Amino acid sequence: MRDDADPTCDHVVVTTTNLVGSATSTPIVVRALRIGFAILGLVALVWIPVRNMDNELYSVANYFSYFTILSNVAAVVVLFVGGAIDPPGERWQRIRGAVTVYMVITCVVYAVLLANVDVMLQDKWINDVLHRLLPIVLLVDWILTPPRQRIEEKRVLAWLAFPIVYGVYSLIRGPIVDWYPYPFIDPRTQGYVSLALGLVVLLIAFVLLALSVAGIGRLAARWRYGTE
Repeated sequence: MRDDADPTCDHVVVTTTNLVGSATSTPIVVRALRIGFAILGLVALVWIPVRNMDNELYSVANYFSYFTILSNVAAVVVLFVGGAIDPPGERWQRIRGAVTVYMVITCVVYAVLLANVDVMLQDKWINDVLHRLLPIVLLVDWILTPPRQRIEEKRVLAWLAFPIVYGVYSLIRGPIVDWYPYPFIDPRTQGYVSLALGLVVLLIAFVLLALSVAGIGRLAARWRYGTE
């Protein structure tokens, strides 16, 4: 039994704690890069409405009805918070994971379904930042700084609540304003049967993407922290 008055033991405990903390904390370079990419994403998001200020056909409501815009807004917030505060809690890691999934969805859907479709982004750099660069940044950040806690599959599947709610919102709003953000969610050109089949396929793909992102995070955590 150690003597509580022994300053040597206290020094060992403090030193060990500091070593553990330094081994698991996010490097300052990574946090700085998060803030840098967050600023880039914010500039891209703000530039779209600024560029269209004189366009009478431009609609702010439509702008915020694109999944790409909503997912990138969330990504900018996550990058800013991760760079400035870097919360260690499990709840924050679940938020990071969810937003990473949304950005991966944005990238994959754009590459597969929208690469040759006019999505109202006239500037190529903005298109590249929102559909390609930031999704890669979020995924790489998830791999480099994975969550220490294992996220259960039921919580991973809960991440898909937002895309589902978004799809319902788009289908309800579409007939009201006679506008749909994406052709694959527009029943006017394909009918509701084809639309329903397409959405089922998308949902299955989203489930696989969410599980993949969570699985990649677990593998990265095992590699970095030695966790199971």
